Amino acid sequence: MLKRVALAFVTIGVLLLSFVAYQLWGTALYEHHAQDQLRHELQQKLGPTTTTSSLPSSPGTSSPSTTSPTPVAGVAPPTPDPTVGTPVGLLSIPRIGMNGAAIVEGTDESQLQQGPGHYLGTPLPGQAGNAAIAGHRTTYGAPFYNLNELLPGDPITVQTSQGTFTYDVVASHLVLPSNTTVLDASTTPELTLTTCNPRYSAAQRLVVLARLTTAALTPPPTVPTTAPPFSTSTSTAPPSTVPNLAGGVGEGGGLSGVSTRNQVELAVLWGALTLVAAVLGLIGWRRGRRPWSWVVLAMGTPLTVAGLLLCYQHISLALPQSF
Repeated sequence: MLKRVALAFVTIGVLLLSFVAYQLWGTALYEHHAQDQLRHELQQKLGPTTTTSSLPSSPGTSSPSTTSPTPVAGVAPPTPDPTVGTPVGLLSIPRIGMNGAAIVEGTDESQLQQGPGHYLGTPLPGQAGNAAIAGHRTTYGAPFYNLNELLPGDPITVQTSQGTFTYDVVASHLVLPSNTTVLDASTTPELTLTTCNPRYSAAQRLVVLARLTTAALTPPPTVPTTAPPFSTSTSTAPPSTVPNLAGGVGEGGGLSGVSTRNQVELAVLWGALTLVAAVLGLIGWRRGRRPWSWVVLAMGTPLTVAGLLLCYQHISLALPQSF
């Protein structure tokens, strides 16, 4: 009896250690592969920048607004919202060693697994208003692991299809996950970065605020001077840049970091299936005749490992999104 109890504790310990290893290294491999794909897509979008302008610093704090931000000279014009899951730019933060991390549109877990995510409904970096980006702190490559080290005046550079934009850090502070005021519209071009705090916890959100200082705009594409014959198209107004908090924040109306629905149930289901596969494989190996018992073991082991990885994946999805 004592031997079985000891074996059960050893098994639990091995599973916990393997899950930690999956979180720290397995998720990082996934993020690295996703980043390579996103950068490859961005190569077709990014172009040379020729028009450079400096924006005057604004010592005051931005005032929230329920209307679209007023156009500001020297910043990129508003554009239609990108498709969720597509890359929107490259993020570089020298202070924390980040050099050209691909930003993906959206802050659901499926997007944050790929890298820093741009909050839906907020302006794109370089445009007028408050552009907001979330990122993992400890898993999936941990792009914002050292975000707490940023100091006022540190530069943050974002390159998009509209140009290259440099922000200077103004301040950082902590808020509760339910506090979405940091995503409010702004009358000045700003950049807001959010992540979980402290590390390995989701009790708070670390928020870094930066303001646009220089903008190197990409020349607009050449537009034909005459319209195509028999054209019946009509121009439409650009979409509103008011943040859609329902789509730009985690479930429940809070900042990115709320667990994804139904993932706990799926994790339990795959855990149970993995346990059944492991038990059946062990019984077949111990009671089967040689060499067929080894065939059962060879077939059961990869199935068990695959089920365990799927279980770990759903547990990861159940964790707070910016964990």
